[in-house]
Amino acid sequence: MTRRNIFSRLSLAIAISLSAPVVNAQDIHFTQFDMTPLVINPAFTGMFDGQVRASAIYRNQWASVTVPYVTYGAAVDLPLFIERNGDYLAAGLQLYKDQAGDANLSNFTGLVSVAYHKFFGQTEHSGSDLAVGLQGGYAQKSIDLSKLYFGDEYLNGSFVPGISQEYHLGIGNSVNYYLVNAGISFSQATSDKFGYVIGIGANNLNQPDDAIEKKQNAETGLDMRYTAELGANWIVGERLSLRPAVLYQNQASASEIIVGNEFRYEVSNNPGFQNFSPAIFLGGWFRTGDAVMITAGVEFKGFRIGVGYDYNISDLNVSSNGNGGFEIAIRYIAPNPIKFANKRTIPCSRF
Repeated sequence: MTRRNIFSRLSLAIAISLSAPVVNAQDIHFTQFDMTPLVINPAFTGMFDGQVRASAIYRNQWASVTVPYVTYGAAVDLPLFIERNGDYLAAGLQLYKDQAGDANLSNFTGLVSVAYHKFFGQTEHSGSDLAVGLQGGYAQKSIDLSKLYFGDEYLNGSFVPGISQEYHLGIGNSVNYYLVNAGISFSQATSDKFGYVIGIGANNLNQPDDAIEKKQNAETGLDMRYTAELGANWIVGERLSLRPAVLYQNQASASEIIVGNEFRYEVSNNPGFQNFSPAIFLGGWFRTGDAVMITAGVEFKGFRIGVGYDYNISDLNVSSNGNGGFEIAIRYIAPNPIKFANKRTIPCSRF
């Protein structure tokens, strides 16, 4: 083991042990946030034109600085009960695992969500959808203490692992807790050419204690994360559409704004089902004070395959050489049977 690795791990251990009582954990985030709607807002559960939606995403970041931070995610959601007027109840399942750094600090979370969608003013080319969603689940956070090195494990110039008081009085190996999230959204199609969606959500409503450090009266806990998203789908030509969006997230003292646009071009027309025409897309995005991002991909037969890349522009730019995160995601939407296609058409189905 090199001296550099020893000092990097020792520094990480010191940072955890000193800052855990006052530092609040942060939730995950993705560049391709439209591919992970259940992470953003539980009200987006079931907000798509089709029978079933399934997706998976992989993110790898900071590989040029340290052991890569890796995040995996998978989700499935579907409408359960559809009323005669098109209103419906939807349910979904979201899983993700995040693993970071030398000590394999990991977070596994499983969430079940439900959302009720109420339609207003449905016509052939316009209408509105108001949705309310609730989400609950279980999370486990863990760390591999055997990969951390503490100052009091060095005795008379020799390294004696496992004798640090942190093993007995301080940091534990894992912690389990429950999560409760809620959200509301409103989408509207003003014509067959334009629609928009706005959503507001609040995650970690129960503010669980997620501290791995086991100290009495520690001021730790997972702060509530507030989200707000505004997105649109604007058909500007026979085959070209614009999909601008703004996402705002705030948690404790951390906040981010992502703004940008996706250009979607239909390679050929498929009149059978909305959004099932073969298409290519290219997006440009900006995360304020952090990164410039590019997304691109293809759509065909209900599949959407996308990649994303972050170019870092924050204060870590020098250390990371501009490298940020790489993502790859896939989504599949099974189309509705024709007998249901006219009953349940989502205004501004961006997801």
